[in-house]
Amino acid sequence: MPHHSEFLAGRRAFLRSAVAGSAIFPAIISELLAEDAGRGIDPLAPKPPHFETKAKNVIFMSMSGGVSHVDSFDPKPKLIADHGKSIKLDHPETKNRPGYEKLFLKRPQWEFKKHGKCGTEVSTLFPNIAERVDDIALIRSLHADHSNHYNATLGMHTGSFNQARPGIGAWISYGLGTINRNLPSFIVIAPHMPYAGGQVWASDFLPGSHQGTLVVPGPEPMRNVRPRVPLDRQRMELDALTELNRDHLEQRDRDPNLDARLRSFETAFGMQSAAPEAFDLAKESDDTLKLYGLKRGQNTGFGWQCLTARRLVERGVRFVELIDTGSSGNWDSHGDMAEHGRLAKNIDLPIAGLLTDLKRTGLLSQTLVVWTTEFGRTPFNNSADAKGREHHPWAFSSWLSGAGVKGGIAYGESDEYGIKAEKDKVHVHDFHATILHLMGLDHTKLTFRHSGRDYRLTDVSGEVVKGVLS
Repeated sequence: MPHHSEFLAGRRAFLRSAVAGSAIFPAIISELLAEDAGRGIDPLAPKPPHFETKAKNVIFMSMSGGVSHVDSFDPKPKLIADHGKSIKLDHPETKNRPGYEKLFLKRPQWEFKKHGKCGTEVSTLFPNIAERVDDIALIRSLHADHSNHYNATLGMHTGSFNQARPGIGAWISYGLGTINRNLPSFIVIAPHMPYAGGQVWASDFLPGSHQGTLVVPGPEPMRNVRPRVPLDRQRMELDALTELNRDHLEQRDRDPNLDARLRSFETAFGMQSAAPEAFDLAKESDDTLKLYGLKRGQNTGFGWQCLTARRLVERGVRFVELIDTGSSGNWDSHGDMAEHGRLAKNIDLPIAGLLTDLKRTGLLSQTLVVWTTEFGRTPFNNSADAKGREHHPWAFSSWLSGAGVKGGIAYGESDEYGIKAEKDKVHVHDFHATILHLMGLDHTKLTFRHSGRDYRLTDVSGEVVKGVLS
């Protein structure tokens, strides 16, 4: 009988030969063979939550660049009344900055109106999202720790503003596992790279299987998945490999490490058919496409991202992130706030369509929808007539909708000018703790031992925002 090491060497050679017809498989298999060596676990196996909850999936929408809260979701009549008034602030974006020795209040560029049965005020920047406020828990008192895009984006995704850490999607995948083994548990759909790059969806010290899979809108969203050899031949080769491995398992009292690897190979094989089908909108009705503002055959745009997100959670993908732009051409409207109008038009109808579609299909009862940005924008500038606004981490707005969320509320307040979070303040750690709670995870118990200490998404702080829970 061959020695154990000889068998493994032969098995790996056979495996690499069997998958050589697909460009994506060698990379996948190399990781799967190395991952969790000696631990004998299946890292993607479904895991029970810490407590029962309604939410099973997350759609996390990240608007790159910093959406202005005072022009969108946080009405400030006093800011309008005192437009042009001089103020003094020790602000990180204006402190010791030439030309910003004096600061002046700047009124919002869009009008606010009450919407829905709840009467929540939203600006005309987002007319379609405004019609869905009865399903939204709006948070107006978020605040963060950094005013740079890279750091703030890192913090909103990983809980760490200065060091690389696993992203929130990786943490949820780690905590709950996957529902559909034929698709990744964590998928990111983005047309361009965001601030902080791939660290946004990295698994860092968590097992590599929890890292997000990047999908770029276009004719081939998930590249190199389609096989270069017929599926029936791959199936035959995989069956032969499985038979060899099963014989090996029986001789070695069912090695759990090898058992996990077998399941991983089946997942990689299943992706070849499951992934292309998930991204194919051909069978969606004209009425559904219209909800998202899509033309038949279109495979780009935020509407495509939103409808694809619905299809992915429908098929059991645990965490889907949508990034609307990238590290340029985004909401960073220093020069002219009019840019917010163009960017809002890109996302407003698709997001409203997504909420409508999720609700009518029953998916909203098990899906948590998150809308956020890395920080807000200053309610002031160095001139009252300045067209733009600067970075502002002291106060900004985000919202939640769906499973376990109390719709039709506005939680927390910033001060009368929207400068600082004032009432029921929500730090990024609190925001993360709440998202985890809605997914049935206790943020203090979702930990991973690394370099001699237990790490968690919320570091050493964070409180669940109970006021937004249904």
